[in-house]
Amino acid sequence: MTTVEIEYCVPCGFLDRAETIQHELLTNFGAELDRVSLVTGDHGVLTVSVGDETVFDKDEDEYDVDGIVREVRGQL
Repeated sequence: MTTVEIEYCVPCGFLDRAETIQHELLTNFGAELDRVSLVTGDHGVLTVSVGDETVFDKDEDEYDVDGIVREVRGQL
């Protein structure tokens, strides 16, 4: 089974985005995932990691929930 970690910036108010990503991942892959964790951060962070692989980083990628779901699917 696979673990997904979503790290989000608390001061930036990215909790809504992190929860949206979490909801979509659990809706699409719930039975295939061990855990989808929300991890608090700061300094503008919003990343999604599958195991040790970062599949989305707001600093490098455009925020697109469907794109994030596709990237996670590619890791499963």
